Amino acid sequence: MRLVPGSERIVAGSDSDPLVGTVSWAPTKSLWIGSITAAGVLLGPFYIAWDAFALFIVTSGITLCAGHSVGMHRRLIHCGFDCPVWLEYFCVYLGVLVGMAGPIGMIRLHDMRDWAQRQPACHAFFGHRANFWRDSWHQLHCELKLAKPPGFRLEPRIEQDRFYAWLERSWMAQQLPWAALFFVIGGMPWVIWGVCARIAVCVTGHWLVGHYAHRQGEQIWIVDGASVQGHNVRIAGLISMGESWHNDHHAFPGSAKLGLEPGQIDLGWALILVLERIGFAWNIVTPDRLPQRPALKRVGRKELSLNSDARQRAQN
Repeated sequence: MRLVPGSERIVAGSDSDPLVGTVSWAPTKSLWIGSITAAGVLLGPFYIAWDAFALFIVTSGITLCAGHSVGMHRRLIHCGFDCPVWLEYFCVYLGVLVGMAGPIGMIRLHDMRDWAQRQPACHAFFGHRANFWRDSWHQLHCELKLAKPPGFRLEPRIEQDRFYAWLERSWMAQQLPWAALFFVIGGMPWVIWGVCARIAVCVTGHWLVGHYAHRQGEQIWIVDGASVQGHNVRIAGLISMGESWHNDHHAFPGSAKLGLEPGQIDLGWALILVLERIGFAWNIVTPDRLPQRPALKRVGRKELSLNSDARQRAQN
């Protein structure tokens, strides 16, 4: 049994309250995604080209899978597997290129949301309870300021890391070298589709999956006492790199494998298995290696064999 660090960086006091707060416009966040999206939407049709569109597909897949899903989420935030430091740096850097935030900002936002969702009641912002258009405005252009927020404490390994501090300060500027390279190779079509359209689609798509993954869809597991439950968004399993199996993730947040049921495509997990095969990933966490959660109840489908992944790796 492995106790997994990560996602426990929230230090809640007796007066910490996830329910009372104010949603307000976040200028930097809003102007960033607003300008990038406007450039992609308005200029994309004028600079469409097959090679530029192919660049959009390839760069989106790499940054979402190796970067956001494997590097930022499963490794940095949840510590779902171990790997060489250089590989963690590389994957987290790719995750920064998705364009949502720096590594520290991503950890803070993720852990604050997870802490709030596990409470008996929380602000509607954390549960995407607003209607479609209002939630898009709130999540993409605003921030929630709790009246009595909990504390946030990074582990020393991350807090004292100079590379992560640099990425946190410069995460928006990390797009500039790639924009320059793309312009030299393919001109404006490569810049618009390889940077602007990619960021706009990936960031908006991340919100869209989160919106539905906390509101409706398949549920196999329920966490008793949690104010927000996860749902599996089956239609997005492939393009989300496995991140849309959110009911599975709420059930086993420390697991490096998100698609737990037969037929649940999880490209992030597939990449981790490749890394394991070539010796670049080890101590991989699956549900059988996590502590039992008394509040976790299975409500649908046949029983999941939580030891199947461990047995498979032992046989190999």
